Amino acid sequence: MVNPLPRTPLDVARLLAQFRTHATKAGFRIEDYGRADAFPLLALTRRVAGIKPRIYLSAGIHGDEPAPPLALLELLQAGCFDDRATWFLCPVLNPIGLQNGHREDAAQRDLNRDYQDRHTPEVRQHTAWLERQPPFDLTLCLHEDWESHGFYLYELNPESRPGLADAMIDAVREVMPIESADVIDGRKADAPGIIRPVSDPLLRQNWPEAIYLRHFHTTLSYTLETPSALPLETRVAAMRLAVTTALKHTARC
Repeated sequence: MVNPLPRTPLDVARLLAQFRTHATKAGFRIEDYGRADAFPLLALTRRVAGIKPRIYLSAGIHGDEPAPPLALLELLQAGCFDDRATWFLCPVLNPIGLQNGHREDAAQRDLNRDYQDRHTPEVRQHTAWLERQPPFDLTLCLHEDWESHGFYLYELNPESRPGLADAMIDAVREVMPIESADVIDGRKADAPGIIRPVSDPLLRQNWPEAIYLRHFHTTLSYTLETPSALPLETRVAAMRLAVTTALKHTARC
């Protein structure tokens, strides 16, 4: 189904310039790992000396989901990505979609269903960059859902590591409702606002980014979803709370 809510296109050239400016101030390495038509595909990395957790965050893979890249930009501006961890950020995975306010890329393809077959140039370039990175201790993929009434998340935790889902749910509850449905996005909820789907990539088709990451790059992955019908500033605030809570429990000085 097509998102019926009003579109919120972003000025992607301005957004990318803001990421570059604040990443430079924060000591990040800035890399254009590919292109999507006129736009660069941007990766930001900041490596810290010593044994620190490696944390990956992504946003903007669906162009009708503006809160995630805006939340990452605010976190970068606020100095959240400090010496507690080594950071890997891909904040604008679908620049054309974000520019147009459409979920898909310029060819109407859902990039977040292409991480198994990798037909799209954006996903091929992204996975080629990922293959050059070390394993991640935690990955956070930031999303929105126009059909939901509250915040929810997916947890992929095949090795039963100490989880972060409950802490993120409790934090976000301060600013927005938690999705209470028993079935969320077609999947049974394990607890209010928490989905723990089948994580074995061999049992999944049309991989989203999170399944690809779980298969090749991490043993703990979360996909965070805010409800698109709520005000944009509320969604950005909720996403910031969820991310900072996850980082507080993972990245310690």
